[in-house]
Amino acid sequence: MTAPYSRGSSFRLYLITDRQLVPDLEGACEMALKGGVKAIQLREKDLPVRELLETARRLRKLTERYGAMLFINDRVDVALASGADGVHLGVDGLPPGAVRKIAGEKLMIGASTHSLEEARRAERGGADFITFGPVYETSSKMKYGKPLGVEKLREAARELSVPIFALGGIKKENAGEALGAGAYGIALISAVFGAADIKAQAERFMMMIK
Repeated sequence: MTAPYSRGSSFRLYLITDRQLVPDLEGACEMALKGGVKAIQLREKDLPVRELLETARRLRKLTERYGAMLFINDRVDVALASGADGVHLGVDGLPPGAVRKIAGEKLMIGASTHSLEEARRAERGGADFITFGPVYETSSKMKYGKPLGVEKLREAARELSVPIFALGGIKKENAGEALGAGAYGIALISAVFGAADIKAQAERFMMMIK
């Protein structure tokens, strides 16, 4: 399977922020970057746009220092203004094709999908990669219904050509199973940000992926 980012270093661990889990978001991100993480999605939907932009600009400087990529959830304007590498689109947000018309090749486009049909639609629309889930049970994704399971992940990985990141309930105990089902990588939130030692936890996952 091809790497999800032809213009730079590929990544296989996609870390998604949740400042409710950490007292210092930027400090937590730096610990993860020190642990080897190469892609972070800034996903703080409740932040006012100016504060979101300020946070994005600070994380842009931080990720550049560690040779990592920065994605902004949904906000194409913030992604462009902050110099981020890409934008990650929710199912109810702008479609990938519309974002491509706005940003051209300036931004890499990720898309959230919660079914095989949504995954197909994101690929057809021009997404560079997708997150697919929830694969396993997780309280943060209960609104999307029952977990899709490993077999649905396997089916999506067989059918789609874009890189798929398994999302939802991914832990050290099941990450290998998700990767074995054909996922290009894993997307994590609490498995890293909820750890007592974020750097060490990131290192553990990076070792598993390698």
